Amino acid sequence: MSKINRIKGFADLFPPESTAYVFMEETAREVFSRYGYQEVRIPVLEHTELFARSIGQETDVVQKEMYTFPDRKGRSLTLRPEATAGVVRSYIDSSFSGAGMMAKLFTFGPMFRYERPQKGRMRQFHQINAEIIGEDSPWSDAEVIIMLWSYLKKLGLQSLDIEINSLGCAGCRPGFHNSLKAYLKMLDQKALCSDCRKRSESNPLRVLDCKVPGCRDMMEDAPRINSNICAGCESHFETVISMLESFGLKYYLNPNLVRGLDYYQRTTFEVISHDIGAQSSVAGGGRYDGLVGSLGGPDVPGIGFACGMERLALLLQDLNDRPKDFYLAVLHEQALSKGLLLAQRLRDKGFSGDMGFQVRSVKAQLRQANKMGVKTCLLLGIDELEKREIQVKDMETGVQKTVGQDDVEQALGLNIKGKNNNFVRKG
Repeated sequence: MSKINRIKGFADLFPPESTAYVFMEETAREVFSRYGYQEVRIPVLEHTELFARSIGQETDVVQKEMYTFPDRKGRSLTLRPEATAGVVRSYIDSSFSGAGMMAKLFTFGPMFRYERPQKGRMRQFHQINAEIIGEDSPWSDAEVIIMLWSYLKKLGLQSLDIEINSLGCAGCRPGFHNSLKAYLKMLDQKALCSDCRKRSESNPLRVLDCKVPGCRDMMEDAPRINSNICAGCESHFETVISMLESFGLKYYLNPNLVRGLDYYQRTTFEVISHDIGAQSSVAGGGRYDGLVGSLGGPDVPGIGFACGMERLALLLQDLNDRPKDFYLAVLHEQALSKGLLLAQRLRDKGFSGDMGFQVRSVKAQLRQANKMGVKTCLLLGIDELEKREIQVKDMETGVQKTVGQDDVEQALGLNIKGKNNNFVRKG
């Protein structure tokens, strides 16, 4: 019988790759909770209309990349291509919206887009998202960006840049759309890709987001949205960048930064890495005032960001699992029961380790302990069983000593309180 292969663009994650994902998730919980964020779990499957209305019908995501299918009752469902729409939908369904409360929420998990698989981009990919819903202050924008930067630095990442822009609001953006449409009409339409020719009328902002090199070249002299924003948006944006400067955070203004989703307005930003090649964006987000109301909720503002975990993982390849504290080598069948109880006792006290369930030679079991990279090997044979003792071997120094079975924890010589860091870097 032939084996069943995994689907193209979908990956199995084993250590050390999976180690990086756990590290990112645990670090997110640690950092985001300091800012008052709460974790929320949302479904991976939603009604297709949720993404069509939020992301935008003219985006590549909706037109080309979503996994959409009818269920048995003919309802159109979609595997989530991003998380913000789902978080907003869950906010609307929750008690937060009814009470008019500000919500700080974060989530992580798999997203799905039908794209050409490449380094740092898969058809099933993973994101970490953080959202503030119900606050329109520019200081909240600054806090979101500072929190993102603090998170990435907590991961130990270097060589990062922040790009930032303002997309204006519902009041000033129509004027920019008109000037952009006028510019696009002056261009040789045949030189634009088929998508941009269509979007020139329906959604000209999307032309700025086109990845086709020829289209990008033709937009070099296009009108800049930051030259068309209203006084309110300009004041909002100036406050944001002023706070970033006060924090000492270096940023770059990018007038062509529009992001790929229609719901963004005012502040938008990306974090760029110089260490992972062409797919350089590792995180990004922005303000989405109006999105909650457009999905049937109260007319409240919001802002958030998403981190691409596959791309972050490319920068975290020097992570290893924390070495296990012990390996318990059982040298006689009569010692198996006692060994299992002893191993469990050590785990209950906060130590991590494995036990060999097969009775093998001392040499074979020490070899196994070396392969696992444990700090200490415990040897339990028939003599140790009768004398209520155990052999404790330091795998780094080779020193071996005999201790009573009641003194094993002390002999391991580990500070249990200091064992909260689950990961260490290679070298």
